[in-house]
Amino acid sequence: MKILFTGFEPFDGGSSNPSYECLKGLPPMADGVEFVTMELPVSFRRAPERLLERMKVERPDAVICLGLAANREKLSLEKVGLNYAHARIPDNDGMQPRDLLLDPAGPAAYFSTLPVVPLAEMLNREGIPAEVSLTAGAYVCNCLLYRLLAVVGTMPAGFIHVPRTEKMALETMTRAMMQTAACLAAESRKRGNHAIPF
Repeated sequence: MKILFTGFEPFDGGSSNPSYECLKGLPPMADGVEFVTMELPVSFRRAPERLLERMKVERPDAVICLGLAANREKLSLEKVGLNYAHARIPDNDGMQPRDLLLDPAGPAAYFSTLPVVPLAEMLNREGIPAEVSLTAGAYVCNCLLYRLLAVVGTMPAGFIHVPRTEKMALETMTRAMMQTAACLAAESRKRGNHAIPF
């Protein structure tokens, strides 16, 4: 099984972003799971474009995108991506959409195809604070999730917000991604792999 993990570059004056830094601790392969990672720009336009381009190349069996939620203390497994953008600050390209639909012809929302409730329960059993979140915000993270879910069909795909490193160590975040990958791989073995239809 191949899982594509993405994190974001620094933004809003930050020098690093734990959503990508924690992915540096993932091995290339573990327990039959191949890990592919990439850093995405904090850009409403370029982040989805680059993700979809990489998916066409890698043809992953699952996609998990990570982003920073500085005011949260747990890993937040996002349940829904909204067709909405309302940026508090400009993205790294200077774009700042306000009160706009991401896709005027699209549905109001897409639900994550990750089993977010069982995953959150598993992470908490492993001593990693996690929760299911019903809002991915209205910034680039939500935009990426919405665009991703628009194309994946039933393939496991979704978004996880991570807290600041002052609230959770990078090593804990990395371990959480390993545990999440192991669960998805076990489920994949039960049902059979379903690669993205590109």
